[in-house]
Order: sequence, then C-alpha cells, then structure tokens
Amino acid sequence: MILLIKTPNNKFHDLEFVKPIEDILKRDNINFKSVHYTKLDKKIINIADKIIISGTSLMDNNYLSHINNFNWIKKIEKPILGICGGMHILGLIFNGTLKKFQEIGLTEVIFKNDFLGFCGKYIVYELHNLNVESKEFKTFAMSNNCTQAIKHKKKSFYGVQFHPEVRNKNLIINFANL
Repeated sequence: MILLIKTPNNKFHDLEFVKPIEDILKRDNINFKSVHYTKLDKKIINIADKIIISGTSLMDNNYLSHINNFNWIKKIEKPILGICGGMHILGLIFNGTLKKFQEIGLTEVIFKNDFLGFCGKYIVYELHNLNVESKEFKTFAMSNNCTQAIKHKKKSFYGVQFHPEVRNKNLIINFANL
C-alpha cells in the first residue's frame, strides 16, 4: 500500500495537487491511502510499503511551519517520493536550505542519469516559489535555473521540484512499481 501524504492546507487545493495523483494510482490499480500530514499516525506509516508526499498551491507553505511533523522520515527505510513541497520537506529534514525561486509553467529539464526511468530531456510542469538544496541528496536533473530531481545518497528517497501528476505521470507509476 502507498501512503499518499496530503500537504495542502486548503481542502479545495486537494483537487489540483492530490486528486491527480490518486487518479494515476487508481488507473493502474495501485492500492493507496490518502492522509493529511496533520492526521498521520505511526500505524498508517508502518503499514505503508511506499510513501508519496504531495505538493501544494503556490502560496500555501503552511507545511513549513510544521516541519517537525515529518521527523519520522529520518528513521524509516521505505521508498519516498516528494513532489514539489514534498521535495522541500525531504531536503529540510536532512539539513537542507530553502531558497526563494519561482518557476511557473512548462520547463525543459535534463536528467543526467536514470531517475525512476527518466533520462534525457523532458518538458515538465512547474509551480513553485522555493527550491531546496541539501548535501545529503544527489542531483539527478536540472533546469536552466534550479535543481529538479534529487535522490538521497543512502536511502530510496526521491524528490522532484516539478509536478509529474500534470505531464509526467509515468514517474509516479515507476515509483509505485519500485
């Protein structure tokens, strides 16, 4: 079972940032459970095989005020995919820093090495005001402006700055099939 952690502070934003991920998983008959990060408990985390942390809207950074809700990430060994805000969470949990950097719309990204089945040039959809940097992660993809895909150096923790649920759905399926 995949645990899909919802980060939007406003339930209305789930339609844009969570439902598309749910639809991708449903389409491929992948078992999942969606839970808001403020309602997580040890039991649901323990029964999950993999975890996806969603992104959220451009001005919704409420999850950053509750970063301690994610300290459990340091202790687990399950694969995690962080999307946009989810990537920020992964980086911050591992001593990263956030920098203001806005990208909106379609962007060309170059994957220098295989990353969940992606290698080479892709057009991705961006919607972010921040970018994260952490020495605990290796960079796998860049745009002309910032880091776009990272993987933890020791764990199966992946992060993407862009929104694969919009244009690059296979990335989510490839993660689910790890």
